[in-house]
Amino acid sequence: MPPDPCYIRAPPAGFPPVRPSLGETMDSVMARNIRGQKARQQDGGWGETTRTVVYAVLIALVVRTFAFEPFNIPSGSMIPTLLVGDYLFVSKYSYGYSKHSFPMSAIGFSGRIFESVPQRGDVAVFKYPGDQGEGIHRTDYIKRIIGLPGDTVQVKAGLLYINDKPVERTRIDDTVQGGGGGGPITRSTLYNETLPGGVTHRILEESDNERFDNTEVFKVPPGHLFVMGDNRDNSADSRSFLTFMERMPDGRMRPAESKVQGWYVPMENLVGRAEFLFFSYVEAGYEPGFTERLLPSWLGVVGRILDGIGNFITAPFEGRIRWSRLGQAIR
Repeated sequence: MPPDPCYIRAPPAGFPPVRPSLGETMDSVMARNIRGQKARQQDGGWGETTRTVVYAVLIALVVRTFAFEPFNIPSGSMIPTLLVGDYLFVSKYSYGYSKHSFPMSAIGFSGRIFESVPQRGDVAVFKYPGDQGEGIHRTDYIKRIIGLPGDTVQVKAGLLYINDKPVERTRIDDTVQGGGGGGPITRSTLYNETLPGGVTHRILEESDNERFDNTEVFKVPPGHLFVMGDNRDNSADSRSFLTFMERMPDGRMRPAESKVQGWYVPMENLVGRAEFLFFSYVEAGYEPGFTERLLPSWLGVVGRILDGIGNFITAPFEGRIRWSRLGQAIR
């Protein structure tokens, strides 16, 4: 008897009717259809995965470009506000957008759109106007905004003057930092500094007679900012000399300082305002009492308890997490 030319049941959903060929049973036809369905499902799975990855990357780029971007702190120029090993979010919308808002400054246009002038006392990320080996306007810096366009700024005997008026500075205590792995301990004095406009923040001074504790008067040009680190005697900021790369006779490049002291940050170079910490980690060593000394007394006790519990949990790891700093706003 010839094979039945008609289906006795519907084919799987999504498949066109396939009639059996001569000598082919219905079971073999169904097996062939099922194999084809599995192959198409596998192809569809890879396609779905690819689309998901592409969407995730696009969303991340949009958030990073227009909303928030994460940064980490590799140096101590902003101690006590920011410690080495801090991870923070920077709001990209705070000052508007420039070409430096985009990854690798890839979108080439001048100026800023939706521009907003920074407030004195903001902690801001910007592109360093010199060259530290990555190219001009390529290296990310983070400092505190001290001088606005038209201001005069000077440091005399360690005391900051803005527009010829001394900035209020109140001593808090003596403190120490470093000492990890047998390294040197630096003794400093912790102060509260109150800028014009009322922003109060903490600074560190090793003494009032360091390299940039007595400067000339700096006049901030239009469209620029004067910035300083909170670790006043360990910060390459607007009081210092701009760094460039120069070619030596043998063809190698080396950093060199400009001959004019002082530099300013163009508004266009602003990346965003530092908002809050989302992680903080000491890679090695111990900061003897330093983190706790930077906190109010009651919060220092809470911080020590949290640090003790957290570091007991993370003891198998080389470093330690600063639990008391997680979620801390940057002011």
